[in-house]
Amino acid sequence: MKVAEAKALAKSYHFGDTEVHALRGVDISIEEHEFIAVWGPSGSGKTTLCNLLGLLDDPTSGEVTIGQRSANRLSDAEKSELRNASIGFVFQNFNLVPVLTAVENVMLPLQIRGASAEAAREKALALLSEVELADRAAHRPQKLSGGQQQRVAIARALVTDPVLVIADEPTANLDTRNANLIIDLMRRINHSRGAAFIFSTHDDRLLDRVDRKVHLQDGEIIEDVRVGKGGS
Repeated sequence: MKVAEAKALAKSYHFGDTEVHALRGVDISIEEHEFIAVWGPSGSGKTTLCNLLGLLDDPTSGEVTIGQRSANRLSDAEKSELRNASIGFVFQNFNLVPVLTAVENVMLPLQIRGASAEAAREKALALLSEVELADRAAHRPQKLSGGQQQRVAIARALVTDPVLVIADEPTANLDTRNANLIIDLMRRINHSRGAAFIFSTHDDRLLDRVDRKVHLQDGEIIEDVRVGKGGS
């Protein structure tokens, strides 16, 4: 079953008299349980594609569908509601709230939904345990390593039980050891929970670990290859 789809997706930016085409008519469909790397050089459109699929930005033209809902016909409030219900995000800079503890950062999406503090804390603690950070629940981000912060971010992305997790360069700020730990964790969660993962990367180390590789260049998909189940 499709969890997300883009058709003829295009995005342009204007810088003075210059028009930059970040995406040029991209078509992509994401199925349940897939583990997908979008790869290519800097400036190829990877982050733009992630932002559009995550409804964080609006396309210049084309359509994004999440589940059975076309985002083109949704208000900003409806897009926010759909994001919170269906999509989890992992960012290269972690985007944790510095004044909140690890558990409070993970609780936040549930509290935005209106969950009670008790219920949100219980689920957040369970997810921190799943990402092997139960002993760091009371620590604020500045007391955590980069790899630990990214694991908190993954727990936060999963706390609403999304059907799709979008990760923009999730290993870009990590050393090789922590990059491998993060991709192992994402792969394990993909297997155990069934959420589809799509992540952007220019890190060749990760491309052997995926089910599908989508190669972007100059805003266009030049290759979309299913390679079977990646390593666990």
